[in-house]
Amino acid sequence: MVPRSSRGGGTIIIFKQNKFMLSTQEKEKLIKNYKLHDLDTGSPEVQIALLTEEIKQLLSHLKKHAKDVHSKRGLLKMVSKRRSLLNYLKKESTKRYNSIVKKIGLKK
Repeated sequence: MVPRSSRGGGTIIIFKQNKFMLSTQEKEKLIKNYKLHDLDTGSPEVQIALLTEEIKQLLSHLKKHAKDVHSKRGLLKMVSKRRSLLNYLKKESTKRYNSIVKKIGLKK
């Protein structure tokens, strides 16, 4: 949110789209590709796919802005969360784990 003018009759507020977040359409597309059943939005596979896409976007940002330590911290938290979900999935179902790793293209 950026105020355009601080003088005058009123302030016009412009909303900037956060370039690190996935758009609704991108999320829906990923959920559609990785869901286990029709109402699935929160399975480990879907969460891993969403995190992987956000990590890719953040990596491209960090290539341009190498000294952005706040974004780097966020990236490390996302990678850690994805690793936790992968470990959980590996423990619960090796078949599903291998499937998602192969689908996403992680080096495992």
